[in-house]
Amino acid sequence: MADPLDAIRSLMAAHSPPLHALVVPSEDYHQSEYVSERDKRREFVSGFTGSAGLALITMNEALLWTDGRYFLQAAQQLSDRWKLMRIGEDPAVEIWISENLPKDSVIGIDPWCVSVETAQKYEQAFEEKNQKLFQLASNLVDQVWTARPPSEAKPVMVYPLEFAGQSVQDKLKDLREKLVKESTSGIIVTTLDEVAWLYNVRGNDVAYCPVIHAYAIVTLNSAFFYVDKRKVSSEVESHMSENGIEIKDYEGVDSDMTLLASGHLDSENKENSNGEELKKGKIWVAQSCCLALYSKLSLHQVIIQQSPLALSKALKNPTELEGLRNCHVRDGAAVVQFLVWLDNEMQEIYGASGYFNDAESQKRKQPDEKLTEVTVSDKLEGFRAQQKLFKGLSFPTISSVGSNAAVIHYSPEPNTCFELDADKIYLFDSGAQYLDGTTDITRTVHFGKPSQHEKACYTAVLRGHIGLDTAVFPNGTSGNSLDVLARLPLWKKGLDYRHGTGHGIGSYLNVHEGPHQISFRPSARNVPLQSSMTVTDEPGYYEDGNFGIRLENVLVCKEADTMFNFGDKGYLAFEHITWAPYQAKLMDLALMSPEDIDWVNSYHSDCKKFLAPYMNEKEMEWLNKATQPISISV
Repeated sequence: MADPLDAIRSLMAAHSPPLHALVVPSEDYHQSEYVSERDKRREFVSGFTGSAGLALITMNEALLWTDGRYFLQAAQQLSDRWKLMRIGEDPAVEIWISENLPKDSVIGIDPWCVSVETAQKYEQAFEEKNQKLFQLASNLVDQVWTARPPSEAKPVMVYPLEFAGQSVQDKLKDLREKLVKESTSGIIVTTLDEVAWLYNVRGNDVAYCPVIHAYAIVTLNSAFFYVDKRKVSSEVESHMSENGIEIKDYEGVDSDMTLLASGHLDSENKENSNGEELKKGKIWVAQSCCLALYSKLSLHQVIIQQSPLALSKALKNPTELEGLRNCHVRDGAAVVQFLVWLDNEMQEIYGASGYFNDAESQKRKQPDEKLTEVTVSDKLEGFRAQQKLFKGLSFPTISSVGSNAAVIHYSPEPNTCFELDADKIYLFDSGAQYLDGTTDITRTVHFGKPSQHEKACYTAVLRGHIGLDTAVFPNGTSGNSLDVLARLPLWKKGLDYRHGTGHGIGSYLNVHEGPHQISFRPSARNVPLQSSMTVTDEPGYYEDGNFGIRLENVLVCKEADTMFNFGDKGYLAFEHITWAPYQAKLMDLALMSPEDIDWVNSYHSDCKKFLAPYMNEKEMEWLNKATQPISISV
C-alpha cells in the first residue's frame, strides 16, 4: 500500500485556504476510544495500531502523539517518516503547533472527529500567533483512503430489563429532572455507550463494544434516536415507540440540532407531561460532543458540562451489580480452565517444570507441536465461549511472552507473535462480554524457574494490588488520591508504571468506562468515587526488553463499616468480584507482610468456593493446589 502522506499533503496544498497542518485524531464522530474499522483514520495514515494517539501532518513533518502504554509499540510500528511524540514528556500537540508553525497558519480538522473541549484548547493555544483552526467540509483522509471499509447495517437489539435493571421510562424521567434542575430544555447525547444505556439497546457496530452508531436528543417532552434505519427491527421500533422515542435517520441529527437551537424541534407539542407550558431553555452539551454539532448552537444557549448520563451509568443498579458478580464467577472459571490446560501443555510440549514447581525446566520440545501468543489466546476465548450468556471478547486479548509483555498494550499477530517459552514470564490481560456484564482480568504466570528479580517485581505489584483493594476512604475521595496506594511498594524499590491504575467497567457495555478513574492524571480528580461504582485495580511493572507484570481485578465500591464516622462523611471500601488465583511461586514471601499473606489466603479460599461448581475433577485438583494457604517458613 502506498504511503498516504504525499497524497494528503497534495490535498492540503490544494485546499482553499491552503492548510499548514492537518490533525488526524483516533476518535470517530462520537469521540469513542475504540472505533470501527472504517473509522481508523489515524491508523491508516500512520501505521500505528494502538487505541490511543493523534497524528499531525504538516507539509514537511509527520508526528504521532501517544501515551505511555504505547511508547514501545509506536516506536516499533512507525516508519522513519514519522516522529514519535511521548505524551507527558514532549509538548502537547497544540503547544507544538503554536511554537513550530508560523503566524497565521491554518490547521485543518474534521469537526465531527474533534470534541468541543479539544477544539477550545487548540484555539486558546493558537491565539498568540493568530493561527486558525479550520473546520473542513470533508475529511481529507477519507479522500485518499480508497480501500476504506464500507459501513455495515448490523442490527440493533433491545437489551432486556432483566439485565438492564432500570426501564427506559425511569431513565428518561431521571434525565429530565436533571435537565430541569440545570435550567436546560434539552440535551444532545453523542457518546455511544450513553445512548445504548439510556435507551436499553445494544449493537455490534464497534468490535468488542456492544454499541450502535447513534445519537440521542432528549427534550423535556420528546426523545429522538438517530440511527441507520436499516439496523432497526420491528421489535426495536416497538420498544422505542412504547417509550415515547422517535426514530430518525442518523444523518438527521445535523439538521435537528438547528431545530433544537431555534426551539422548533418540539414545535408540535409545547407542553410537558405535567401539562405545563415549556419554556425555551439552554441546551446541555457535554465536553465530549463533537465540534460539528456544537457549532449549530449559539454560545448564549449552551451549558457545557459533563453529561449527566456518565455518572448515572457508572452508578450500577442492584440488577447490574448482581449480573457483574455472576459473570465474573463464570469468567474466572474459564480463566482457571485455561490455566489448567496451559500448565499441562507447557509441561508436555516444552518440558516446563509447571505452574507449581520452582525447578529449572527440562527445555525439550515436541517437534510438531507449538504454542504461540495467538494460539493460546484463541484457546482462552474458546473456554470463555463455553460459558453461559457469552457474547464475545471485551477487547483484543493481550497475550504476551517475555519482552513482549513489556509492551503495555501489546497485540499479538499470527505472523510475528512469539512462541511460548518455559523460561519466560507470560502475561495475559483479557475480558469478555456477557449479557449480564463485562469482564477485565490480568494474571501473570511463569511455567519455569523465575529469577529472584522477577519474583521481587511480581511481589511489589501484588502488594500494590492488595493495598488498593483493602483501602478505606471517606466519601468525596477521588481516584487521584488513591492511585498512590497501588504504587507505593514499587516506588520503594525505585520502580513505577506508565499507565493509570483503574477504570470503570460497563454492564454489557464498554470495558473502559468513566467518568471516574484511579490515576496519577489530574483528570482523575474530577469525579469522586461513590458506592456502587465499578473500578479496576491493575498496577504493573514493565522492564523494556525483558518482561512485564500486571495483576488486575474488578472492584465494586461499597459503603465501609467503620468504627467511627469522622465528619459525618461516611466511608467507602472495595469488594473484589474477579476470581482467579495468583501464582504462589512468583511471590517472594519474605517481602510480604502478615496482612498481605492473610489477604492472599482469604482471597484464594473464596476463589475456590466460587469456582468449584464449574470445575471437573482434574480442574478441581489443580485449583485446590493453586489456592493452598501460603506461609513464611520458620
